[in-house]
Amino acid sequence: MKLQEARQQFISNWGAFGTHWGINRTMAQIHALLMISPDPLTQDDIMAQLDISRGNTNMNIRELINWGLVDRVILHGERKEYFTAEKDIWKVVRQIVKERKKRELEPMLQLLDKLEDVEGDKRDKQVKAFTDVVSGIKKLGKQADKTLDVMIRAEESWFVGSLMKLFR
Repeated sequence: MKLQEARQQFISNWGAFGTHWGINRTMAQIHALLMISPDPLTQDDIMAQLDISRGNTNMNIRELINWGLVDRVILHGERKEYFTAEKDIWKVVRQIVKERKKRELEPMLQLLDKLEDVEGDKRDKQVKAFTDVVSGIKKLGKQADKTLDVMIRAEESWFVGSLMKLFR
């Protein structure tokens, strides 16, 4: 497979995978392009290589920066903004996990805290059924939160080694 075809396939598939991580396809494609580019790219470079509009490019770059997946780069003597992405996939995965945890898991746990304090007689069948389900989800969510915290703080070699032991 030629490099250009492989690059296109990587960008396309990373875009599809991104939808499973909670980001849109174009955002993931921009991220993929920046990861495989050896040099920082301008917004115009990104637009041309992915054939997307300026507004779409601008909006998705800002969101990638908010996610901590892309950085602005200032090149000496250049007036244009350049962008680059982290090349270390372990750091990328940890950042995605950290953002998803912050955007999804933490708000869910806050909601479950509120829902667990439902008013009513704890012996009432309806109240008990509700609080049992909410408590079970909260317990699982807190365990997931602890596990994700360990993963975020872990070094790649320790985490992969621990994961491999789990599957043996």
